[in-house]
Amino acid sequence: MFSKCNHKKRRRVGQASVASWFSTFGDHCWRRMTITNFSIEYDAINSRNTFTNGDTINGRIVVEVSKETTIQALIFIGQGEAQVCWSEQLGLHHQQQYQQNEKYYKIKHYILKESRQDGTEVIGKGRHVFPFSFQIPDRNIPSTFKSSVGKIVHKLKAELKQSLRLTKKARTHFTFVSKANLALLTLMEPQYGCRNKSLTLSSGGVFMHIKTDRMGYMQGETIQVTLEITNCSCRSVKPTFALYERQSFFAQGKRTVHARNILKVMAEAIEGGKKKAVTQLINLPMELPSSIFNCSIIKLEYRLKAYLDNKCARDPEVTIPIVVLPNLRGPAERSPPAAAGIGLEGFGSPDRSQQTVLPRQQASLDQEDQPPSYEACAMYPPLPDYKEYQNTL
Repeated sequence: MFSKCNHKKRRRVGQASVASWFSTFGDHCWRRMTITNFSIEYDAINSRNTFTNGDTINGRIVVEVSKETTIQALIFIGQGEAQVCWSEQLGLHHQQQYQQNEKYYKIKHYILKESRQDGTEVIGKGRHVFPFSFQIPDRNIPSTFKSSVGKIVHKLKAELKQSLRLTKKARTHFTFVSKANLALLTLMEPQYGCRNKSLTLSSGGVFMHIKTDRMGYMQGETIQVTLEITNCSCRSVKPTFALYERQSFFAQGKRTVHARNILKVMAEAIEGGKKKAVTQLINLPMELPSSIFNCSIIKLEYRLKAYLDNKCARDPEVTIPIVVLPNLRGPAERSPPAAAGIGLEGFGSPDRSQQTVLPRQQASLDQEDQPPSYEACAMYPPLPDYKEYQNTL
């Protein structure tokens, strides 16, 4: 008898749990059906859809509901951060993971906040558009970057909170290009490098001297490099120029480095016993990411290497640093002011009869933007000297 009572009690408890689960599941489905669309979008201010320090981003949060809905809060968040993560194999059965984060800014504003005594705000059925205006902090912040090991992201987020329900979230990323903040004299200084190497014991050596007119170049610009070669050997050598990228990631006191070739250009061979100066033009790709020196966990560097291709010995080479500067928008493009009547506080439920969905502005692509003058582009912290570059090769 006692066993039967316990069995019936357990059955009732089980039925109540199942009913509670179905109630929660049904409530969740009802919520999903009620909020049919929740998204965030922004307007471009130039043809490349990029932003820099101090720019204002205008956009909107879109909420579509199928019936009258109560909301506790609608929140806008602008955020910039860097993350690195990689793993290393230690022995046969152990893998060590290294990760590090770095935050640059996180700005939160309540666009819609509870105003009634019961702690809720009611919005009617239909499409609701909540404009926002966000100014990027005007301070030293690294540019957008992404690789398999680390990334620097800048994003806009929206959160919609309701009582006793999960927070609804939406996000979108934007491309941030850091302004310059490095002394111009360092970028404008000519770069030199030299190397003297014997090819074989029975042959003479070669002397290489490389020169560029400066260190800093804009994306899409052309590097003019001069390589003077004195070939005292009896063999011909073929000069080759290579631009390569060096990515360094730092976490928990460790470092990992990834390098990749960007481009390679070969010149005509120089016969033995001859002296010749080779001038080569190297075009930097417009889409090449700009150098990064203002992030403590990610560093992006470029180096120009000249080497002599020969079959009888290790190729002699000489390397100099190159800083790739962002090709910022021309002076004609300006960050727009906040739209009239748009702010980040004091929004109530919009009147559906007065709603206007603002179309996303498309920048004109008819005219190419001109790069700014070098005087407008001081960027990055002080660079390491050339000896440090040579020691890390």
